[in-house]
Amino acid sequence: MKPKIFITRKLPGEVISKIAEYYEVEVWKDYQPPPRRVLSEKIKTIDALGSLLTDKIDKALLDEAPNIRIIAQYAVGYDNIDVEECTKRGIYVTNTPGVLTEAVADLTWALILAVARRIVEADRFVRSGAWEETRTGWHPTMMLGVDVHGKVLGVVGLGRIGSAVARRAKCFNMKILYYDVERKLELEKELGAEYVDLDYLLSNSDFVTLHVPLTKATHHLIGERELKIMKPTAYLINTSRGAVVDERALIKALEKGWIAGAALDVFEVEPTPKDNPLLKFYNVIVAPHIGSASRETRERMAMMVAENLIAFAKGEIPPNLVNFEVTKIRPPGFD
Repeated sequence: MKPKIFITRKLPGEVISKIAEYYEVEVWKDYQPPPRRVLSEKIKTIDALGSLLTDKIDKALLDEAPNIRIIAQYAVGYDNIDVEECTKRGIYVTNTPGVLTEAVADLTWALILAVARRIVEADRFVRSGAWEETRTGWHPTMMLGVDVHGKVLGVVGLGRIGSAVARRAKCFNMKILYYDVERKLELEKELGAEYVDLDYLLSNSDFVTLHVPLTKATHHLIGERELKIMKPTAYLINTSRGAVVDERALIKALEKGWIAGAALDVFEVEPTPKDNPLLKFYNVIVAPHIGSASRETRERMAMMVAENLIAFAKGEIPPNLVNFEVTKIRPPGFD
């Protein structure tokens, strides 16, 4: 008999048929995530779970899962999963790292350019008829933005995505500052990046881009104090996790002009409410958490989920295991 798996959303591509060679598969059909009561009911009888960031997998849920052996996350981040508790119970946790690096870096740069050159505002200006109402096709002061080339880019977190963003900055002849929990000497040489503390980065960068995981240490890493340190001409870009930024503090910073603007792909609450005060600012670019949303990347992520699940079913250590210490507690597989 095949082990049972519940996958909490339809995945792109043809991976379900591959997973079905090793598992009895059930996929949640709705666009919205399964309610907690559904997840609680399903997890009682399954052996494996395919999860997304919107699925909260905590101790209470795990208490209802006597047979589960692997949780295959369709994301690089896994702050929705109590990994420590999973490890204690011998549950393998996997993710999809690396594959979305370039897509998120591309999106980060799209946001940088959009906020600097007021692209979204300009689009609205044309579509609304406001440009036509000016009765002039071109004016020296129309829709003035700021240059990106030659400016200072501050990268908070020089991991896979942060370093990919920094590589692109070289094409714009930017000076690169970075802050991380540890120095990256090889990347410093490759990128010409300068390692500085967070306060120095914030106070000297024209664009501050965030690329850190959400942890207890990074929750509200950028708050009122940090926003006050930034230059009034600087822009904040966040494609990491919404809670890395204190949204209330960011709203205050925008209202008081502490910074020039922001570009956000992530929010503290997702989907963000339509009455979120951040949405009223014309100098804020917003996107609905689409950092990895290219067709090629999302299909590759799905394939990585399949590869992790299939390896485990074969009794092999999954290629993208998050909690490697779990191998000391229980070998991979369902035997």
